[in-house]
Amino acid sequence: MRILMAGVSGFLGTRLVDRLTADGHQVTRLVRRPPRSSTDERQWNPSAAQLDPQVVADADAVVNLAGAGVGDKRWNDDYQKLIRTSRVDSTTTLAITIAGLPDPDRPAVLLNSSAVGWYGNTGDRTVEEDAPAGEGFLADVCRVWEAATRPAEDAGTRVVRLRTGLPLHRDGGLLKPQLLPFRLGVGGKLGNGRQWLPWISMRDWLDAVAFLLARDDVAGPVNVVGPAPVTNAEFTRELARQLHRPAIMPIPALALKVALGGFAHEALTSTRVLPGVLGKAGFTWTHPNLPGALHAALAG
Repeated sequence: MRILMAGVSGFLGTRLVDRLTADGHQVTRLVRRPPRSSTDERQWNPSAAQLDPQVVADADAVVNLAGAGVGDKRWNDDYQKLIRTSRVDSTTTLAITIAGLPDPDRPAVLLNSSAVGWYGNTGDRTVEEDAPAGEGFLADVCRVWEAATRPAEDAGTRVVRLRTGLPLHRDGGLLKPQLLPFRLGVGGKLGNGRQWLPWISMRDWLDAVAFLLARDDVAGPVNVVGPAPVTNAEFTRELARQLHRPAIMPIPALALKVALGGFAHEALTSTRVLPGVLGKAGFTWTHPNLPGALHAALAG
């Protein structure tokens, strides 16, 4: 396929470009700076809704992972605004551009990033893709983020909304900030540890995206998570076991609020999400359980 991709420089984006290229696809990167290459980079400005329609018309598929990192900085009002606008602006620009193309020029599929934050706090209740949006900042962001894909969907393009969980890899995401304190013997559960974590191995996340690109019978929201979510306490025990370190220093909720600002609430949210659509579509996980996924993540 000729794939047009946004969000290529992030934790997931860099790995997905490598995977798609290795699979034989031609990936064109959307960048905000002047392109360094005339062959595989095109410039856009989503905050001003600027994107050459011909760039989209040249693609068979579009993958959009653009958005400011949720856990990269302490949340304040300005950063929360950036989290929202960086997602909605990029999605709106792509969806409207796709919708404005003539039928023969329109890409067949848009895979657009979303998050399990859609569900808000589910407590111990399991949810699949048919569950309504929950409450809270990230749930509100996911609601408008996903709604921004509708012009493309209404125009007839297959739209898949990737409700990604917590990909595991030692170089980013959920795992990276925990490795140093755990290796120093001061790691521990967050708050009471009872909140559910919808993790997925990096290998399975990449495989799922490739799977969804190819499956023209799957559309709408898809929970890109492993089939066996665990609580934070269970995750903590398994990580400590694999690192051969103790995990006896729980981080109180108050300390998280001081360190993380508004993000602390989301870090303590319980999201017990199951991959209903992937399971019904016949996707096979390489790492269906946490021990194997963590072992692969720590090995790099």
